Amino acid sequence: MNFKKWTTALMLALAVSSCIQDEALNSEAAIDACTGADVQLAHINSDSKEINIYVHKGANLAKQQLLFTLPDGATIKADEHSPNDILNNYDFSNESHSRTFTVTSEDGEWTATYTVKVVPAEMPETFHFEDLLPSAGTEYDIFYEFEPGTSTSVSRVAQWSSGNPGYKLTGMTDNRTGYPTQQVTDGYRGNGLKLTTCDTGSFGAMVQMYIAAGNLFIGSFDLANALKDPLRATKFGIQYYKRPIALKGYFKFKAGEVYTDEGEVQKDMKDRFDIYAILYEANENSFMLDGSNSLTSENIVAKAQISEEAAVETDEWTAFELPFEPMNGNEINKSKLQDGKYKLSIVLSSSVKGAYFKGAVGSTLYVDELELISEEI
Repeated sequence: MNFKKWTTALMLALAVSSCIQDEALNSEAAIDACTGADVQLAHINSDSKEINIYVHKGANLAKQQLLFTLPDGATIKADEHSPNDILNNYDFSNESHSRTFTVTSEDGEWTATYTVKVVPAEMPETFHFEDLLPSAGTEYDIFYEFEPGTSTSVSRVAQWSSGNPGYKLTGMTDNRTGYPTQQVTDGYRGNGLKLTTCDTGSFGAMVQMYIAAGNLFIGSFDLANALKDPLRATKFGIQYYKRPIALKGYFKFKAGEVYTDEGEVQKDMKDRFDIYAILYEANENSFMLDGSNSLTSENIVAKAQISEEAAVETDEWTAFELPFEPMNGNEINKSKLQDGKYKLSIVLSSSVKGAYFKGAVGSTLYVDELELISEEI
């Protein structure tokens, strides 16, 4: 090897070695997810640094297992220690049921302090779409329902989830009215829900996710999984303690003009919306159905879904009532129901095949005044 080639090779080797030695430590300080034995839902607002964790109504608040998912190398610590804190179990028995936790990045340069609140709750049975989280800190709408408890009953709380956080990645809008899922003031009664199938632009084309259907569901949205496995990014269900009989409500719908399938125009296809609810068995609290199996899982014991014939275009508010039908030959077990071994979800979408990127940009579904009819057994 001549001197010039030898020098070049040496410089390259030194450069590679330097790159390896100087590889920057992770500078992220965040909480990406939270699970635990009693955790039903964990809604994480990365902007306001607030986390609402909904737990089984009979959960022991003095001993809550919280398993936080953090960026590589990051650490988390409760800001104040409680004598009942052991490993990943934390005491939330104080009056507010909330505590603060600080996350420190791997490089030690960045910190983020989160307020974590544990909420014992049951699922509501009426949904009015009147309220948005006041401290959401985001430009998109986050719906919630709240019925305060009494001396003899716990609160009924549900934060709806949507794909809005995923749509934010497209950069297609910078205000709430451009998102697929939003609140409107002209509902059937008061405010209402508007779901619109939207174009995802050049970003969507790059990742082969050409449209984003407006959706709303009881469950959680896993933003970290939104690009690599979008079907499994939607997690459905929260514990339910009654036998569901029917799902009622009102809708309006207008289909978009051009139907596409993975970006290709389908001239003989017309879009339609979807409304359905499922009750399924979840013996392990961590078990949740997702977009890949929410209509096909053998764990489903009952389903209510609007038919193709009933999912019509209409400019007028139209009432619907969907009976729950038994599925997979399963029967609801009374003792399991009382022990919180079943979960229920309601799912609304402006494009029935939107999860598979099939639908029409502009398809718009309005929904209001949902009611879940159930009975004690």
